[in-house]
Amino acid sequence: MNGVITILITKLIIVICCIPLVVFATQQSPIKLGMSAALSGPSAELGVQLKQGADAYFKQVNANGGVNGRKIELLALDDQYEPHLTVNNTRYLINNAKVDVLFSYVGTPTSSAIQPIIDSHQIPFITPFTGADLLRHKDHIFNLRASYNDEAKVQIDYLVKQKGLTKIAFLIQADEFGLSLQNALTKAMLPYSLKPKAIARFKRNSQDIERALEKLKQSGAQAICLVGTYKPLARFINLADQQNFKPYFTSVSFVSSNELFARIKQPSKVLVTEVMPKVDGCKQNWCKRFLQSMKQANITKPTRVHLEGYANAFVFYNAAKACMPLSNECLLQKLQVIKMQLDKSKKNYVELSERVKDNTVFLNHFTFTK
Repeated sequence: MNGVITILITKLIIVICCIPLVVFATQQSPIKLGMSAALSGPSAELGVQLKQGADAYFKQVNANGGVNGRKIELLALDDQYEPHLTVNNTRYLINNAKVDVLFSYVGTPTSSAIQPIIDSHQIPFITPFTGADLLRHKDHIFNLRASYNDEAKVQIDYLVKQKGLTKIAFLIQADEFGLSLQNALTKAMLPYSLKPKAIARFKRNSQDIERALEKLKQSGAQAICLVGTYKPLARFINLADQQNFKPYFTSVSFVSSNELFARIKQPSKVLVTEVMPKVDGCKQNWCKRFLQSMKQANITKPTRVHLEGYANAFVFYNAAKACMPLSNECLLQKLQVIKMQLDKSKKNYVELSERVKDNTVFLNHFTFTK
């Protein structure tokens, strides 16, 4: 009898010991990505669309078993495009949520504000929605998109070489984003021995552009390089037209051409540099999967911002799956390998598109990053 009891107890111990092993094999800890972006306020469409694009890809990944058996969790917090909120969000994501990676933050001033935090923690900061040079020279930061220097050069070359314009002025958002582009645009003008005719500024997250408009009108500018988000820039273009001031306008990709063009009320000469392919013009397999994913997500009008979020997720997944186990060093190394492959195949480019209301012309002039 005692022998039977001993056998039963032994079997019970074996069963109990095996339970945690089964649970561990089927429920590995998720990979946590933390994102801080404008999800409300005047720049909300940027953060919302970028997150929607990434979510669509990660949903597919998780449905197919995740990254080497680990699901991906994307925790996105709203910072309203205000740096102090980005700082609070980042501290929470690192210290409380214990994220593994900071992913697809939106904006230069917001990303700039958290540099001391990410430098201190050496946490990977990948695929930010900005082309600022200040985020391009650190080992723990990975950029997928082209730089603002690339975009600025394309704009100035186009205005001077193809349009023959030399009187160029700037409308600048008064923060790190504006300063970054001001420097890039000024640098791009140097080969032509040109300087900006005038520089006017406006406050971030505001549409207070009347004084700036008056200053730029008085400058006699033939073209104005715009640096800001879609709402104030659309208001500037519309108000300029009402005052019979009709120069060429340019903007970098951060503006979201889709959102800007939708708010322009009259025929206008607006040029926007883009760093993602046309949504309906990209023929690569991942672009085709993107359109299918957008349809499944009930997003009927996908934009380049959606596509960039999807591309960011696509690149992260391909780097992460090559790391077993996943570590910061391996992830960043694999991301750099992917970036070198993209640069070599000239997939990372700046595209210049021209918008005249109700007559959109995609010029298809490509400048590939070095």
